[in-house]
Amino acid sequence: MISRAPAVREAAPLLDTLNYPRLVSMVGFGMLALLLARAPLPLSVVALSSAGIVLATLVQPSVGLVVLAAAIPFGDFLTLPMRSANALDLLVALVIAGWLAQGVARRELVFRYAPLLWPLAILCGIGAASLLQARSWSEGVPELLKWAEFAAVYLVATQVLGRRHVWWVVGALLAAGLVEVALGAYQFLRQAGPEAFILAGRFMRAYGTFRQPNPYAGYLGYLAPVAVSLTLAGLGLWWRGRKPVGLLVAVICGGTSLALVIGIGLSWSRGSWLALTAALLAVTAMRNRRAAIVALVAGSALVTLLLVAGVAWLPGALSERVSSLGSYVTGPNPDQTEITDENFAVLERLAHWQVGWRMFEDHPWTGVGIGNYGTEYARYAPAHWYEALGHAHNVFINFMAETGVLGVSAFILLWFGALRMTWRSAGRLRGFPAALAIGVFGTLIYLTGHSMFDNLFVQHMQLQLALLLGGVAALDMTKAES
Repeated sequence: MISRAPAVREAAPLLDTLNYPRLVSMVGFGMLALLLARAPLPLSVVALSSAGIVLATLVQPSVGLVVLAAAIPFGDFLTLPMRSANALDLLVALVIAGWLAQGVARRELVFRYAPLLWPLAILCGIGAASLLQARSWSEGVPELLKWAEFAAVYLVATQVLGRRHVWWVVGALLAAGLVEVALGAYQFLRQAGPEAFILAGRFMRAYGTFRQPNPYAGYLGYLAPVAVSLTLAGLGLWWRGRKPVGLLVAVICGGTSLALVIGIGLSWSRGSWLALTAALLAVTAMRNRRAAIVALVAGSALVTLLLVAGVAWLPGALSERVSSLGSYVTGPNPDQTEITDENFAVLERLAHWQVGWRMFEDHPWTGVGIGNYGTEYARYAPAHWYEALGHAHNVFINFMAETGVLGVSAFILLWFGALRMTWRSAGRLRGFPAALAIGVFGTLIYLTGHSMFDNLFVQHMQLQLALLLGGVAALDMTKAES
């Protein structure tokens, strides 16, 4: 028998001198130098930036999560030849690869148990099972991968984010939100966009980089409760201890909060306005008992005012916009109602809700297959509403239609699990970490309300929620281990 032990022992010192980050850097920069030697300048800049991100992410995966947080709203500009994929998908894969590579370099892959692990596994498992009866796998697989990415980003975030890294991720999310607000304000004031979005002949509904006003408002709605919660925490810290850092955070996050709320207003999205009101009341109520009383009184007064005076006290344009929300409750039949410019949006949603419910009635247990709502729409379409929008304009109905009782139950289990996790973290953590948990709880309240009227898990927006939940879980897990 030939023994290889001496050769292994001789190679060991060399392997020890080349640690993982140094080896990656040497190989990466060597390859980059060869590629850039004869490349055009614009391509060189892009290649150099991309290579820097790749190398930094492989060395420290949290860098990739920060870049991902900043890049989410611009994913459609980072397209790839592959269908239903863009550079954000590659970035997610890179983050996962960086985390795994670190484990290989350390010769052990440590996975700390994270909250929501089993609800995520169950949801993805049921989604995969629903593909067995899906008519179109080309539509179903990308939708399944979307939720697999959500789970992967959340779980990796819980493993690699330290206390400082969490705030870099939150800062990147808020900074990208401010860029979207600026773009939306330009569109609103300069009427830069489709003619269908024009308001009163002078303005235009803001839509940012999301092509539609409602997902644009939803994107900002993910962030507004977090910014408001951090603002309140900063004010509280400054008021109690007169600490400059509290005032600085309050000023920065307060300005960001105001900008995000204005951006949501410019979208002219009624569902977002309603959901944001509920989210901000929840964020305020979770601060302390006194704040809870204030939020309860304010909420009760608002409900009483709406019941007694309706919306007539609002400015004319807002009153007209909000008053149509009641139509979703009274529910005119989209088959038998004359379509006008005023009722089009309401009837369109009601028609898609109706189609989703019919799919659920025909396939109550496993649905028509994840991602297949649009594929099956024509078989259930009501009169005058023949164009499928790709989703049911209601996340819960959409899950019922595509994955049946099993899928919607798994989604609700995940949702309540996330609410419970952020609630408990808000009670265990202190200071700004507790404020982040409260803000993410508000984000979940916002999404619950707005998701009744739209699908806000499109264009990689769901990765925002994965990062926020992962940040809260990482802070809580770090505190428990210390």
